[in-house]
Amino acid sequence: MVTGACKKEDETDTEKPKIDLNAVGVFPVNCDTIYFGETFNFQVVFTDNEELGSFSIDIHNNFDHHSHSTEVTVCDPDPDKDPVNPYTLIDDYDIPSGINNYITDLPIEIPASNGVGPYDEGDYHFFISLTDKEGWSTQKGLSVKMLYR
Repeated sequence: MVTGACKKEDETDTEKPKIDLNAVGVFPVNCDTIYFGETFNFQVVFTDNEELGSFSIDIHNNFDHHSHSTEVTVCDPDPDKDPVNPYTLIDDYDIPSGINNYITDLPIEIPASNGVGPYDEGDYHFFISLTDKEGWSTQKGLSVKMLYR
């Protein structure tokens, strides 16, 4: 009797993509400072076992010191406060097709103010979400300071 096992040609991808914040040149990382009225380069390494899809960035105030389950380091927080004119950014980005390793080098301009006036300084979250082509996603929430120089 002869038996054999066939390998599926289209095995389902069940592995989440990875966000590497430990590579050289990554910015921001937990407890970094971002300055209003300036541009910084968002630099991080994304990897997946098959193919990457897209990522998003969400910057929002953390004046109430809420947490995201992805944070592992506690930074030196300012006292709790009510937001007056908090800065918010939510943007989505596609990753070029067919790759499983991607290093971002994305300039992000942080305005100094809006029609209401200067943005509130203080504690913010920089939330990164990464999705692969199969639809699996992973997130990292970073605590950062946003200040004026």
